[in-house]
Amino acid sequence: MFDTLSDRLAATFKNLRGKGRLSEADIDATSREIRIALLEADVALPVVRSFIKSVKERSLGAEVSQALNPAQQVIKIVNEELIGILGGEARRLRFAKQPPTVIMLAGLQGAGKTTLAGKLGRWLKAQGHAPLLVACDLQRPNAVNQLSVVAERAGVAVFAPEPGNGVGDPVKVAQDSIEFARTKQHDVVIVDTAGRLGIDEELMRQAADIRDAVRPDEVLFVVDAMIGQDAVNTAEAFRDGVGFDGVVLSKLDGDARGGAALSIAHVTGRQIMFASNGEKLDDFDAFHPDRMASRILGMGDMLSLIEKAEQTFSQQEAEKMAAKLAKGPKEFTLDDFLAQMEQVRKMGSISKLLGMLPGMGQMKDQINNLDERDVDRTAAIIKSMTPAERQDPTIINGSRRARIARGSGVEVSAVKNLVERFFDARKMMSKMAQGGMPGMPGMPGMPGMGGGNKRKGKQQKKAKGRQRSGNPLKRAQQEQEAAARREQGGAFGLPAGGQGGQDFELPEEFKKFMG
Repeated sequence: MFDTLSDRLAATFKNLRGKGRLSEADIDATSREIRIALLEADVALPVVRSFIKSVKERSLGAEVSQALNPAQQVIKIVNEELIGILGGEARRLRFAKQPPTVIMLAGLQGAGKTTLAGKLGRWLKAQGHAPLLVACDLQRPNAVNQLSVVAERAGVAVFAPEPGNGVGDPVKVAQDSIEFARTKQHDVVIVDTAGRLGIDEELMRQAADIRDAVRPDEVLFVVDAMIGQDAVNTAEAFRDGVGFDGVVLSKLDGDARGGAALSIAHVTGRQIMFASNGEKLDDFDAFHPDRMASRILGMGDMLSLIEKAEQTFSQQEAEKMAAKLAKGPKEFTLDDFLAQMEQVRKMGSISKLLGMLPGMGQMKDQINNLDERDVDRTAAIIKSMTPAERQDPTIINGSRRARIARGSGVEVSAVKNLVERFFDARKMMSKMAQGGMPGMPGMPGMPGMGGGNKRKGKQQKKAKGRQRSGNPLKRAQQEQEAAARREQGGAFGLPAGGQGGQDFELPEEFKKFMG
């Protein structure tokens, strides 16, 4: 969603790099480019004015003029101001002292409230809660049935006593759900309310009646991040008419310009608490302003990536794999490779994961063109192998490759390429186990590092050459001196007297190290 804004900001900052000092004209030009980038991203005009004013004031101060790297300091200021307009620090849900905690979802029709109720329920269940979804949208056709299906997919309970489609009292359903939750020991109640195509008196009255009936601990306003400035206008009207405590952004994976997401927290004074960035139920997480700002500026989001890995990968399995690799790279088999690949796949879309890495903004086109089905094809190839072939891929010959290709529905060349890539990966792990990576230019020779072996060998060869003279007379003299030393001394050139070199005296400067 923020690709266009990220590209414009990256181009703006590129012009600053390499300048040892920034003049007032440089800062004016940078501020102008940032203003254009924000307006093109559909950010609200009052937000743009406030943002540019803060950036300009700070950039013209001592904070930048006395910095060793003024360009980086300006980027730091922009990052901090972006975090500010996105809401500052992340805000967590407020839970009731006496359960159940009641969370009411509100918003326009089509914003994605029902699907989001299932996502929030699944997220809370993963946090150790027992959520209950309540069907209070009794007007939209099949809304109750949709919520029941979503709840089943999310693995959470649902309270839907009325069939909907215009039948039933949503206020009574909301009231009854609280007692039902207490009886069934659900500690969180998520109330899915009806929406409208626009703000009207009926929508406001029904939302206010449900709010007054259940007295929710949190009222979350669900906003479609793709509808632009109208999302901000709707949020303001709803805030003034009914009130809400936090914002949830849905459809953050869309191709809209994203200005609403940057504007809504600043304009309404309510923080963005959650964001939905996909169609799957697990494409949902808490919103972190600092991480979003980092993504917009192309600096990645390593914290979110690490959190996803921690949720997906088992500590026990990771330790088991580490112990296997410690024994040697040949212990790593295609079965292990398949298991690791499936674990990564559980983390979500490969494209989204790569997008969280710093600097990947420059490879946006390549990432977007990634075929997610390649992972499935690779898994199919490995699963078409026999257990013996997975344990020892060296036995895979031409006839075996043909059989594996037929079993997995791919070309023979695909099987050959997979096996070759697997062997390359094992070689790389072997070099890493030895403490270095081969072929890395500029790597200094360090003890145990493969990168320095080649240079070290040349130095040793050169040193050996200096010990033996090319002049026949001089070489003969060197050989006589060496023979005399061997006669006088024992092994390693030590004096030959005594048992085991006991008559040998260490130099004074070494005696202090021997105690």
